Order: sequence, then structure tokens, then C-alpha cells
Amino acid sequence: MTRYVIGPDVAIRLAEDKAVICGDHQILAPALLRSQVLSLLYQAVRRGELTRRDAEAQLAYVHRLPIRMLDDLVLHNVAWKAAGLLGWPDTLDAEYVALAQLHADALITLDRHFAGAVKDLVTIAPIEALS
Repeated sequence: MTRYVIGPDVAIRLAEDKAVICGDHQILAPALLRSQVLSLLYQAVRRGELTRRDAEAQLAYVHRLPIRMLDDLVLHNVAWKAAGLLGWPDTLDAEYVALAQLHADALITLDRHFAGAVKDLVTIAPIEALS
């Protein structure tokens, strides 16, 4: 079984595509994922990019994904160190990096800048690896 950490960008893309995840994979994310997805979808509705109905459907899809959510002191300590190492202003993205370092085979992100910043700390995989 391959374990992948996904971020809110990937969760939303999976929802947009109504993707079916390969049964041989386990998806992991920090507990903050669903709140970030909610916020991003809310913002998209406010900007007129999505209808509320579409946003709610995507949020429901994300809630149905079989994601193992983690949130503990060890994760937070590793995230703190990663954010400091990378010079980031906060630890939100660092939680994804920390989770990949601690429990996953790879991190999946659609953000090239983020992927480039963390490529020396974790393995980066394409979203296609989930199907």
C-alpha cells in the first residue's frame, strides 16, 4: 500500500473530477485539511467561480474520501521545524510536509512552487498516482 499526503488543492481537484481512488493507496492529511477545503470553496463562491451548490457537492465529496486525518504533538513539532527550515511565515503548509516525512511515501500537490520548495525534504508524486 502506498501512502500519499494530499493538500486542499488536490482534494478539490479530486472532487472536481469526481475521481475514483485506487484501492491500493492510503490518503493522509493533517486534520486542518477539511477546514482549508471549506475556506477555499467558500472563497470560490464569493468570487463567483462556483455556485454554492457545486461547492457543497465538492465539500461532500471531500468528506466522503477515505482520508486518515492526523493531528498530534509530534506532527506539530516536525511542522514547526520544517517551517523554520524553509523560512515560512506560518506552519500550515509545513503540516503537510511533516506528515509526509513521518507517515507517507510521497506528497501530492498541484502547486509547483510548493513542490519545488519541499522537494529536498519529501518525495513529490503527481495526482495521477492516486488513480
